[in-house]
Amino acid sequence: MSTRTKSRAHSLGVSLGLVALAGALAFSSTALAQNTAIRPPTNGPASVADLAAGLLDAVVNIATSQKVKNDDDAPAPQVPEGSPYQRYFDEFFKGQGGQSDNRQRTVESLGSGFVIDPSGFIVTNNHVIEGADDIEINFANGTKLKAKLVGKDTKTDLAVLKVEPKAPLKAVPFGDSRKMRIGDWVMAIGNPFGLGGSVSVGIISARGRNINAGPYDNFIQTDAAINRGNSGGPLFNMAGEVIGINTAIISPSGGSIGIGFSVPTELAANVVLQLKDFGETRRGWLGVRVQPVTDDIAESLKMASPRGALVSGIIEGGPIVHGEIKPGDVIVKFDGRDVSEMRDLQRVVAETAVGKAVDVVVFRDGKEQTVKVTLGRLEDGQLASAPDATSDEGQKTDKPEAAPLPATDLILGMKLSILDEETRKKFGIAQDVNGVVITEVTPNSAAAERRVEPGDVIVELGQEAVDTPGDVADRVGELKSSGRSNAQLLLSNKTGELRFVTLRVE
Repeated sequence: MSTRTKSRAHSLGVSLGLVALAGALAFSSTALAQNTAIRPPTNGPASVADLAAGLLDAVVNIATSQKVKNDDDAPAPQVPEGSPYQRYFDEFFKGQGGQSDNRQRTVESLGSGFVIDPSGFIVTNNHVIEGADDIEINFANGTKLKAKLVGKDTKTDLAVLKVEPKAPLKAVPFGDSRKMRIGDWVMAIGNPFGLGGSVSVGIISARGRNINAGPYDNFIQTDAAINRGNSGGPLFNMAGEVIGINTAIISPSGGSIGIGFSVPTELAANVVLQLKDFGETRRGWLGVRVQPVTDDIAESLKMASPRGALVSGIIEGGPIVHGEIKPGDVIVKFDGRDVSEMRDLQRVVAETAVGKAVDVVVFRDGKEQTVKVTLGRLEDGQLASAPDATSDEGQKTDKPEAAPLPATDLILGMKLSILDEETRKKFGIAQDVNGVVITEVTPNSAAAERRVEPGDVIVELGQEAVDTPGDVADRVGELKSSGRSNAQLLLSNKTGELRFVTLRVE
């Protein structure tokens, strides 16, 4: 090839390379533009000014005062005679000998709330107004009105107040918190530290949080700034609907560190409606005692994975009257809603209307079955769960001595005896409790780790009733021969409260 030809070829190659590079750059620019067009904004909404402007008038400041007895008997400070401040001390410290005379003093506090009805119904937290002798509502326009308590619910920390306005108030609607996702933008409005009408924006950080505040914990967690005084204020979605009531914060310093909790409207809306209409809550009641399904319990029941709520007992006089649900059943679905863990059942039952007939799906004898139950009404003081077999709650501090009666050899780390009048008297076991009494538990055994104690009674083993120590030994032998590694025991304490425990049989 001639030098001229080589030069032309080189020039052509460079030209083609440049064309290809230009095409690649053009494609990259187009792709970048396309990606930019579909990429969500990274800095959140451009502004929430218009949204906030339409909501501020519905958020209120709640000022409460409470008279408490002054128990401080310390002597009053001595003020020099003729001091210009003497009269102030004389007015405050009165009584014989300069004592405080146990007079009452007034304690004041501030919180937030929001209007849900133009006629004057206001929602807040129960802890904001609890024990208050006087409740005053301060509106954004400077108006002040006295409020009366309509109803409160300590289990969800909610309260409804009522004022008598001269003109209809600005109200805000409830939205559906179930539609909210982690990462969705939210806006909190309240009165932190008494600074009225404060707006903060953040996202939903988590859902379904359990912070051990009550039996129905299902909090929305948000990083929107929530401080003291925000309690009872609303958490809005970007459509201006209330999807939560700000209730609690985690704060070692006392200020916001970006971890706040709100009661979701999926729980609050029905409670608020009942408080507004009836002045009290009317929760559904299934009438069963339940406990968590552990890995061991799931294995003993041949469940693929732990889920649902294990029924440990049926409450006498409750809605279960014909054996629709039995001890040992695992409730996995209630009224069409899945029950993943025990607290899910407590919450969904409480949210269901009293008197409603619902379908309950239970796992029984290795398969799911559907039964129908008509709910009763949960009264204050009624419990829906059994004592936790792994906790210290309800445990006896003084263990009774083993009964001086013939006992079997050790079975699963326990010595057993027939339950007769002598053992009932020895351990104080109720007459309606039947089964095999445990007279001794080997220290450091699996039974001891599960807090099984002398005086507990084995009612069932492997979902079959037992009456003698021999029955227990036979059932354990059957489980071993069938390759089972766990034995499920239904235990009763001396008063008849039931719980399930599982022990290794290997």
